[in-house]
Amino acid sequence: MSEDIHHECGLAALYWLDEPTAGGKAKSDTPAQNVAEMIPGMLMDLQTRGQLAAGLSSYDPQRAQILDTFKDVGTVSEVFRLSRQTEHQAIVQKYAGRAAIGHTRYATVGADDARYAQPFERHHGRLWKWFAFAFNGTLSNYTDLRDGLLRRRGYHFSLDTDTEIIMHSLAYGLRGEKKPSLQHMMEVVAGEFDGAYCIVFLDGLGRMFVARDPRGIRPMSWGMKGRLFGAANESVALANLGFTDIQTLEPGCMAIIENGRLRFARFAPAARPARCFFEWVYFSNVASQIDGKSVYHARARAGQHLAAVEDQVTDEDCIVVPVPDTAKAAADAYAFHMGVPCMEGIIRNRYVGRTFIQPNALRNDSARSKYTPLPSVLQDKRVFLVEDSIVRSTTLKTLVGQVLASGAKEVHVRVACPPIVSPCFYGIDMSTMGELFAPPFIKGRYKGRLNKATLAAMAKALEVNSLRYLDVDDLARAIDCEADSLCLGCVSGRYPTPWGDKLMRLARRNEKQGVEGRTYE
Repeated sequence: MSEDIHHECGLAALYWLDEPTAGGKAKSDTPAQNVAEMIPGMLMDLQTRGQLAAGLSSYDPQRAQILDTFKDVGTVSEVFRLSRQTEHQAIVQKYAGRAAIGHTRYATVGADDARYAQPFERHHGRLWKWFAFAFNGTLSNYTDLRDGLLRRRGYHFSLDTDTEIIMHSLAYGLRGEKKPSLQHMMEVVAGEFDGAYCIVFLDGLGRMFVARDPRGIRPMSWGMKGRLFGAANESVALANLGFTDIQTLEPGCMAIIENGRLRFARFAPAARPARCFFEWVYFSNVASQIDGKSVYHARARAGQHLAAVEDQVTDEDCIVVPVPDTAKAAADAYAFHMGVPCMEGIIRNRYVGRTFIQPNALRNDSARSKYTPLPSVLQDKRVFLVEDSIVRSTTLKTLVGQVLASGAKEVHVRVACPPIVSPCFYGIDMSTMGELFAPPFIKGRYKGRLNKATLAAMAKALEVNSLRYLDVDDLARAIDCEADSLCLGCVSGRYPTPWGDKLMRLARRNEKQGVEGRTYE
């Protein structure tokens, strides 16, 4: 993808369960494996979901710090000193435990502040009230929840993040003199939350849960390998640890481990699924399965659909060039069905800093250093440049200029995603109408397909010869699921939760009034 867009974070959890006996009871007299040492590797597999901070919390009842948390700002490799073996081993041994949760973070606020890194840990003298947790997604009703807590006497917030809201909500659910069940606690907080969330939780009693929101907006997989329970946002993080029977955690459900044993429970009523389609289009590792649907095959089918509606006449001067890296599967399939060679005419420099955390004025310079076009491939060619999506278009325009400067005769942009016409309120950092490329060109009600005049105007703005998007109807076909099982808010303007619709109305009002800034925190 030519521009960096991100949602909040990746999660991992591991637990070495007790060994069951013949009578069905669990026994814990055999040594437990140190699962904390496996968390950094899992987070590396989730690194595309967040690169600004990382951390883990582990449980070991034999140490004074029964729960202990290590986290810092930086990539997973930097935080866990993966390139310095002695330091890395010291970390994973200090935080050794039979249970651990991990997190890798993308930030909208507090990017260089380690206090915002997750997991969050809340100390308490009572073990069931001493807990660590991490989450990914966004609570759409964050400001409403925050105001509600502040109306209760004695509440104060030190951080500007919905993670802190979740921490206080979980703590409130654990209040009282008697230990509540984890299922009941989640039933209570789920009634208050609106938005996208997956949560991994670990307490001072050694209880763990992994929960997925009732709409299933963000993905969560789990599996068993002998006595080792594992969970992660993406299946690839489990597969690379040797898990073979990887399952989907159903929306509104939670995996609970108590007394060394695993069970599953529903904490929220079944609702219409609204899985984020961007997981297949861009975010997830191409090797992952999301809810049983292959990311690779979804992207390849998107490219096939683009080829099926292509109206340009091709010749021997035509080549297909993917924008590295997530558009490659779509580009390969598009080129195959067009009978046109697919060539790496653009090389991505993976060591350039992330452009999304820089001021807009610097993004063009960053884009120039981020990609290196190959004149020997592009010279005198009609280039069909395949993108996975266009959000703001700033860096795509720069990239197109680089391709033309490298000798391309024509540039035709093909996008394996529908146009982004509305903000996202569930964790992707595109939350205002004004920052989006497509809306100014669309007149009247958008019905999932653009006419030729609109596409021509958009192509002119991008300074390309032609532009085509995937239609909304073809998006669901590419993923191989029903459209009503997806969250299509950003390509339709219709959202699966009440607060999504409410924030969209606010976004439209802000646009009309010329108000800058996000519609939520």
